[in-house]
Amino acid sequence: MASKERDLPITDLGTLKALAHPLRMKLYRCLVVARVATASQLADQIDEAVSLVSYHLRKLAEHGLIEEAEPQSADGRERWWQPASDGVSIRDKDFRDAPERAAAHLSATRLFHEQRADMYRRYLDERPTWGPEWNSAAPDNEALLRLTPAELAELGEELLALAKKYDEKGRAAEAAGDTEGRENVALHVYGFPFRI
Repeated sequence: MASKERDLPITDLGTLKALAHPLRMKLYRCLVVARVATASQLADQIDEAVSLVSYHLRKLAEHGLIEEAEPQSADGRERWWQPASDGVSIRDKDFRDAPERAAAHLSATRLFHEQRADMYRRYLDERPTWGPEWNSAAPDNEALLRLTPAELAELGEELLALAKKYDEKGRAAEAAGDTEGRENVALHVYGFPFRI
């Protein structure tokens, strides 16, 4: 298979709405982590009916967010799925041109942030099960800066590049067999202006 696109830009309303569904976003995130999976495997992970998961996977595929993958087993009845890219990018500037598009972007952004907050709350609830090494390693920081929009954009690009560097390093180590102590890690970075 050819190398996947790094970040698939979402600029049309239909694709944004397809992804901005709570179950579809959860499925998409699970598939990015698993890299390849069947509807039944994903249904087990999120505790939903296989038929419902299959329906939503087809919707994601219709919009080019996921695609069929090479079968991972000899069972020809199983349909395997994979993300169509290494991630997606959804930019405010692509949805400012009409009120309906701006409202859909805001609604999607709220959903994504709510799901991320839920992920973090779950980690906090499960913190005792991760042990001191993971708890000491997990950053929890806040920085209050004085920046221009250009400086904030530059900072965001540098943080994303640094996260991608560590992702590539971890994936390469895992591909080489270094799996000891390796877990999925979510890194959420928000930068926004505020006034007191």
